[in-house]
Amino acid sequence: MKKYQKYMSIYVVIIAIGILVWVTSRMMAPLEPLEPYTYAAMLRDVRDGKVKKIEISRDSETSNAGQATVTFNDARQPQRVDILSMDNFDDYIRDTVLDAPSLIEDVDTALPPKTNLFMNLLPTIIVMVLMVLVLVWFMQQVQGGAGGGRVMSFGKSKARVTVDEKHRITFAQVAGLEEEKAELSEIVEFLKQPRKFVEIGARIPKGVLLVGPPGTGKTYLAKACSGEAAVPFFSMSGSDFVEMFVGVGASRVRDLFEQAKKNSPCIVFIDEIDAVGRRRGAGLGGGHDEREQTLNQLLVEMDGFGINEGVIIVAATNRPDILDPALLRPGRFDRRVVVGKPDVKGRESVLNIHSKGKVMGPDVDLRVVAQTTPGFTPADLENLLNEAALLAARENKTKIDMSDIRRAFVKVGVGTEKKSRVISEKERRITAYHESGHAIMHEVLPEIDPTYMISVIPTGMAGGYTMPLPGDEKSYVTKKYMEQEIVALLGGRAAEAIVLDDITTGASNDIERATAIARNMVTKYGMSDMLGPIQFGDDNEEIFIGRDLAHTRNYGEGIASLIDSEIRRIIDSSYDLARKIINEHINILHKIAALLMEKEKVTGEEIRRMFPDGILKNNFKEGLMVTE
Repeated sequence: MKKYQKYMSIYVVIIAIGILVWVTSRMMAPLEPLEPYTYAAMLRDVRDGKVKKIEISRDSETSNAGQATVTFNDARQPQRVDILSMDNFDDYIRDTVLDAPSLIEDVDTALPPKTNLFMNLLPTIIVMVLMVLVLVWFMQQVQGGAGGGRVMSFGKSKARVTVDEKHRITFAQVAGLEEEKAELSEIVEFLKQPRKFVEIGARIPKGVLLVGPPGTGKTYLAKACSGEAAVPFFSMSGSDFVEMFVGVGASRVRDLFEQAKKNSPCIVFIDEIDAVGRRRGAGLGGGHDEREQTLNQLLVEMDGFGINEGVIIVAATNRPDILDPALLRPGRFDRRVVVGKPDVKGRESVLNIHSKGKVMGPDVDLRVVAQTTPGFTPADLENLLNEAALLAARENKTKIDMSDIRRAFVKVGVGTEKKSRVISEKERRITAYHESGHAIMHEVLPEIDPTYMISVIPTGMAGGYTMPLPGDEKSYVTKKYMEQEIVALLGGRAAEAIVLDDITTGASNDIERATAIARNMVTKYGMSDMLGPIQFGDDNEEIFIGRDLAHTRNYGEGIASLIDSEIRRIIDSSYDLARKIINEHINILHKIAALLMEKEKVTGEEIRRMFPDGILKNNFKEGLMVTE
């Protein structure tokens, strides 16, 4: 609302200035009659004896021009006439009066007004001053976010200061990050009682770098750190430092630390610091690059000749590998806190926090939801509950039940189902056999997770989907798991080739993912029996050029040929195994495909009932995703 009021005030001032200029011009313009009285008409009236009186006045003491006010003998109103040459007119009138004195009763010459240059220029000066003031005010409004709205305040910091005692965030509101909160508790304790650390000779870390994937709560944790310490919180994004003007970034860094010193003790939070803290020497501009100048100033301010007592720098990034080494040395960012994805206990705590304010049904068990959502970040969990609430509200429900959470899980994991899309019977049959092939792999192979649901309803860019039931959390992945995952990905293509005696483009994404896994097994994880435990390739790509273009290759053409051969062997053997499993369970494949054609969506429990006892693996879990 304040933003719209600011823009409305700008328009009001512009309109007022326009009205003022119009009124001034109207006041300064001379009044002219509707039918102008000319110089020739005045001379004619003088000759005809219709003029009673003429009053003559010069424009100024040195001017030969002037005006004549003519009064008539009849009832006409007095008229005013401009005279270009007062000398000629004076001679003419005097000759006329001498020749015929009765024609004019009186000829009066008024004294010319004294010239007052200031009064003549005053209206113009007023208009110019008003225009300058409006221009200055307008520039201040445009630059209102930088440095308090002062003109040319490009070099002022855009940091937002938060000092809110009522709505501050504390560690009690942060769930699933117990170890991370313990790491930051020392920072909070120092801000509360700095003398205790100083007396014992301890040096508090000057900077804390929060590292983790997107959505894990790095920014929220930094806000909680400032709220717990009850100190001012300066928040700024890394991209806010860099502008199109040279030297602006370094100036904003200086201004930011000046403000922080005035409000110490405080916390300065820089989000996405990789935007300004990238490794130097990677750009085309070399040392004269604007971003590098900003980074140099940041390095000096954090640990240079200046003293920043009571100012703690907290930064967040999900790309710590590209940061400049000088930024990560002790004395600058002394401590690195890894904010990872929460475990099952942390997910349950996050769900308990995000479920507040939502009306949950009696059948909702957040512990079960936490157990079946491994790999979800706090942002993912919040989105899951929000989608469930939207689905419940769309059906005019008063509470969120477990079925809403299940449907939201499918929507978040796979996408929105497009039930209105018209699909031919042939395409539905191809999709049914393709997804049935994936489902059999997930039920037979022991290392990968069992099936939760399969569908032939188009979802996103796919014609259908097979969703596995989330299994146990994995800190690492075994070679057997990756090999069986490749087999499961190729199960759809194998089913197409066996049943339809043809192949389609539907398996393109499966082949892409299977090839990527096989390549990583050979070149990155050293899982090839032929090549051994050797890593091929270098992950330290050139930052400026890009990951794909500058990926260095530390092996020759012979090794490259062996790598391609090994990847081909893994894919071929996995595809042969997939075809073998499909042929062994061909009857079950037909049953699953027929059920899919009939119902469009089939749960994992329905699929498992089709298998004879003793064939299935026994390590799958039942829980949230058992029934639909």
